[in-house]
Amino acid sequence: MIGISTPIRPVVRLAFIRQTGLAPRMTRMVVGGPELNRFEPSPFTDAFIRLVFPPGRSSNPGTHHAGAAGRFRMRTYTVRSFDPVAGELAIDVFDHGRPGLTRSRLAGLRPGDPVLVRDLRGLYRPGPEADWHLLAGDAAALPAIAVTLERMAPGTRAKVLVEVDGDEERQVLPTAADADVRWLVRSRGEGLVDAVRSLTFEPGVVQGFVHGEGGAIRHLRRHLVHERGVARELLSISGYWRRGLNDEQWRERKAAAVGG
Repeated sequence: MIGISTPIRPVVRLAFIRQTGLAPRMTRMVVGGPELNRFEPSPFTDAFIRLVFPPGRSSNPGTHHAGAAGRFRMRTYTVRSFDPVAGELAIDVFDHGRPGLTRSRLAGLRPGDPVLVRDLRGLYRPGPEADWHLLAGDAAALPAIAVTLERMAPGTRAKVLVEVDGDEERQVLPTAADADVRWLVRSRGEGLVDAVRSLTFEPGVVQGFVHGEGGAIRHLRRHLVHERGVARELLSISGYWRRGLNDEQWRERKAAAVGG
């Protein structure tokens, strides 16, 4: 569980250690190496990194060459855990089937293969000012939701909505919180937008962590702020990805929207 509040712009070279399958489309990848000592623990629970991938069809993130960064792709993944004693950083990778860490790329990784990392940061953590917490997202947001639940103090009240493709994508979510967890299965016609809109809100102040597919998040932002009256400063909400777009295209679309 780590977060880096100040972006680290230079590329950091780590090494692949191992991987573990968590669900048919979710894999935990563990990396480490001497450069790991540049990272510092922080209170954030939504820490993420950007992995740097070279051009072409290489089966691993490859080796960075000075001056070639413009041709590289970057993909964003949540940091699931950080153990400075063991020298290990874990990320949970959901396979969208687009360029990045797909199942075929992960299968091709071997211990010691280079893994290039940049832009580590974190922005969200559950705060004591809230009477209860709303955690809502799809499989891409599940790692951050899992970290948040693990970090919650005993008795903290939370309502959790997670949208997945099928029951096989569900995971155990350990927590000491008083958490009501509901899995939404798309194959049964269940969706995040309808679930949040129909949710019975607890009395008191709510802090929200709501992330997932950009189209769904656009609807939920309007609903939570304008219809539910959730305070903007207590709402962490953004589209982690957008259907039909790769990571670069989605980042460009969001940047254009902010600039406009």
